[in-house]
Amino acid sequence: MTQTSDTSWPPAISAVTLFAEDLDATKRFYTEVFGLPVAYENENSAVFMFGATLINLLRVTQADTLIGPARVAAPEAGSRMQFTLTVEDVDAKCAELVARGVTLLNGPMDRPWGIRTACFSDPAGHVWEIAS
Repeated sequence: MTQTSDTSWPPAISAVTLFAEDLDATKRFYTEVFGLPVAYENENSAVFMFGATLINLLRVTQADTLIGPARVAAPEAGSRMQFTLTVEDVDAKCAELVARGVTLLNGPMDRPWGIRTACFSDPAGHVWEIAS
């Protein structure tokens, strides 16, 4: 791949849309686990702000209007992405997550590349990693 000097791309991702089979459960997860307020919602979506990044939870039945003719994979197909949030203390954050009813997928563990991580997923199957 060739590097170009074109700097026309924005410096950050402004929004990520995640498809959810059960919008109410997924919205509740983001409210309760991350402690975030809903920034916007309607009958088909709920939006949360992670800093300057908008996380849009969209009812899976509405996905075709955005990505068609591509298809949304079923949660059982497995994860194809992961979000990472940097925290000060992975172990303390894991204890907080477990206290909020979250089941960890793995960790906390020390990785060979020098960071400590743990992973969990939301009700729609999207994987979140915490790292320090």
